[in-house]
Amino acid sequence: MLSELRLSGLGVIEEATLPLHPGLNVLTGETGAGKTMVVSGLLLLFGSRADSALVRAGVKNAYVEGIVEVAVDHPAAARVVEAGGSVDEGIVLARSVSAEGRSRAYVGGRSAPVGVLSEVGEQLLAVHGQADQWRLRDPEQHREVLDRFGGEEIARARAAYRENWDRLREVRSTIQRLRAEARDRVVELEGLQVGLEHIERVAPMEGEDVVLRVEDERLSHADELRQHIAEAHAALTGSEDDGPEQLSALTLLARARSALESVGMLDSSAKELADRVVEIVHLTVDLAADVSSYGADIDLDPGRLAFVQQRRAELTDLMRRYGPELSDVLGWAEQAARRHAELSGAEDRIADLEQEEQALVAEQERLGRKLTHLRTEAAAQLGERVTAELAQLAMGASVITVEVTPAEPGPHGADAVAIVLAANPGAPGRSITKAASGGELSRVMLALEVALGSSSSGAEVPIFVFDEVDAGVGGAAARAVGARLAALAEHAQVIVVTHLAQVAAYADHHLVVAKATDGTITASDVRVVEGAAREDEIARLLAGSVSGTAREHARELLEDARS
Repeated sequence: MLSELRLSGLGVIEEATLPLHPGLNVLTGETGAGKTMVVSGLLLLFGSRADSALVRAGVKNAYVEGIVEVAVDHPAAARVVEAGGSVDEGIVLARSVSAEGRSRAYVGGRSAPVGVLSEVGEQLLAVHGQADQWRLRDPEQHREVLDRFGGEEIARARAAYRENWDRLREVRSTIQRLRAEARDRVVELEGLQVGLEHIERVAPMEGEDVVLRVEDERLSHADELRQHIAEAHAALTGSEDDGPEQLSALTLLARARSALESVGMLDSSAKELADRVVEIVHLTVDLAADVSSYGADIDLDPGRLAFVQQRRAELTDLMRRYGPELSDVLGWAEQAARRHAELSGAEDRIADLEQEEQALVAEQERLGRKLTHLRTEAAAQLGERVTAELAQLAMGASVITVEVTPAEPGPHGADAVAIVLAANPGAPGRSITKAASGGELSRVMLALEVALGSSSSGAEVPIFVFDEVDAGVGGAAARAVGARLAALAEHAQVIVVTHLAQVAAYADHHLVVAKATDGTITASDVRVVEGAAREDEIARLLAGSVSGTAREHARELLEDARS
């Protein structure tokens, strides 16, 4: 519930705090005192469009703050937490509007977009008024009201239908896309097939291009390599063609070893030098053997060279077509094979989807019939309940019928729902928004809210605001309106702005908006009235002034309402 509302600089209201209670809260006051500003403040607090005309003359900003007490698992509390606000001590909402029209919103102690206030408001507040473009003016909303009355059973059936509907749309969209892509699919398949066959024919292996490049270089320079290897081997070990001046590395090392061994015989500390020469000799012998082995492996086969160069040309052609590197070619082949399989199976997939489509169509018809059946049953109950409520609101001759008729299937079913009013016996039923006068529409709206609030689904929102919903109503009908508002207040917090004593008498909590002036400045304030003060206010509503007779009548009215 909304436990407190604070207003500052809003129209004729300079500063006001409204303490609100559970049940029926009634707000009365003379015409022009500022009752409408209270409703405007509520609307601002819950996200309505800011209007600089609401800002009191002479002040920079209008400010509205409210404290809402809800369970921590309520959707509104969850939205506040999602926006970064706190709900530890209820939901604190605030809104400021500058004289220039700029607006700021605060949710749970944190600055937030005004849209968040609207989303929270949708979960918490329903506002009805005589001039309000109520949701039932939209025929689509008639179905929403009926479904809300139907409770969880209709909600589950509707959710199942919607899930099937969404899947059917998805399947049909996919079939349409696959059929539209058929021609492009054939062209793509042919291109993939050519590429895969080309790569399969060449059958490249990872890293093959690097190995072949090295081999190609060796085979192409075989003679030159052999010549250099022979020179290197001769330099290490000597050759038959060497003259006395051409000494090999091993010959020179042998001389160095002999000389150092002689030195070692004369100086033992130099013996290590001779040992190191021996190590170098062994390494040189091993090196000479490796050089000789390398030379023996040099192939002078022209056929092998031709094969290697042809193979490299084939790999180069693949890399030119399918990737700068051979690894890219292999990656393309892998992806192309997957895509080829996907495209090749498209016709099979279309057949499977068409089969699923048929099953979904049959299921949609079944779920639609079930939803229609549930709505038809709920429609009869809602019509009876609202008609009974109207009988309590001095509209006993009126009959409400909720019609469920076939319609083009859509995401919410295959039903058109219309709430129809026959205002007089024998009169044809017409859509509620066309058949009801202003006063009748107010009472029908109230009857619907009472019926919905007492249904198994409970009240849709915890707070209802009625701005002069009793306009055009008087006498016994006005007392009936007050009684029905009190009935609605058993399930939710109800805030009513009224000018009728018969309605105000049913209040659990009565507030009065009073205007005062010092001759220069006019301002309104809000006060709670109880006891004798409340009797005086009821008397004023009845007679326009407070007199003994009016007080007596007021006491009778209050006693009657209490009983």
